[in-house]
Amino acid sequence: MPIAPALIAAFIAIPMPATAMPTAAMTAAAMPATSMPAAATLAGPAQQPIDTTTATAPPAPVLDFGEELDRMTLPVTISGAGPYQFIVDTGSQRSVISRELAHLLKLQPGRIVKMTTMTGTSSAATVIIPMISVGAFGGSRIEAPALEAANLGAPGLLGIDTLQDRALSIDFDQRRMTVMPATRRTRTERAGPDEIIVHAKSMFGQLVVTDAYYGDVRVRVILDTGSSVTMGNLALKKRVRHGKMQPVGLMSVTGGMLQADYTQISQVKLGGIGFDNLPIAFADAAPFAHFGLEKKPALLLGMDALRMFRRVYIDFPNHELRLALPRHF
Repeated sequence: MPIAPALIAAFIAIPMPATAMPTAAMTAAAMPATSMPAAATLAGPAQQPIDTTTATAPPAPVLDFGEELDRMTLPVTISGAGPYQFIVDTGSQRSVISRELAHLLKLQPGRIVKMTTMTGTSSAATVIIPMISVGAFGGSRIEAPALEAANLGAPGLLGIDTLQDRALSIDFDQRRMTVMPATRRTRTERAGPDEIIVHAKSMFGQLVVTDAYYGDVRVRVILDTGSSVTMGNLALKKRVRHGKMQPVGLMSVTGGMLQADYTQISQVKLGGIGFDNLPIAFADAAPFAHFGLEKKPALLLGMDALRMFRRVYIDFPNHELRLALPRHF
């Protein structure tokens, strides 16, 4: 029996050697270095899909984002088996497992659910994961949609259903990702000398930043670590000044294709930090309607933008985003 739709806003870019990735820049005031909170660190090696089959490339223009923009992973154990490298996807309300891994582990079937991805809403079969654990922390029982590993680009995606009581730190200098328990604080902590703190609102479990602007136009920003590309909606596209746009195709986790217009924009500010020449793909993507943002300027901030910082610290219980600036600022 179908249940309420869940958002899975990840997609992967299919490589094509002829296309190059533009370089974004960032502007901010100069600040000295400091450190982030200490916790047990989990390495984030490149994901290794299991038992995948070769997919036929669709007849559409595609983007080449290069290996340096691969999404980062965390080791996950399932009822003691593993670890398996799952992509951490803060744009996904639910964790997802590949059908191949579910079959290997002989997981029992669950319900049929409605699932919203970049290309629309569809039904998906789920499986019951009796216990899913990240690192040494305690696990939980979840019901996860099962999709093709070739479309996921990994054995699975780790969504916010397993991150709600956690904090996530991504150290791009060391290429490491850290997960730790977190609780709701009664007091606001101060930012370190090399970082800014951006507060967010919770919407369907997702963190939505409202302290973001294009010029003087407010932009809603959703953090999406499962996407290698920053996506903008059509309401934002109408407001921005941009150069020539390149038609591109992006593949969602279901294998569907989304047509987008790819370009660079400037005058984007997030918590007082300005982005120049920010690569962005504009499209009428389904997640914007899912959040009720199809008529308000909004973007899904992908790994291409987040990688411009030295560290990104996402505190889900406290609805807080800490961004450590590059050393040259």
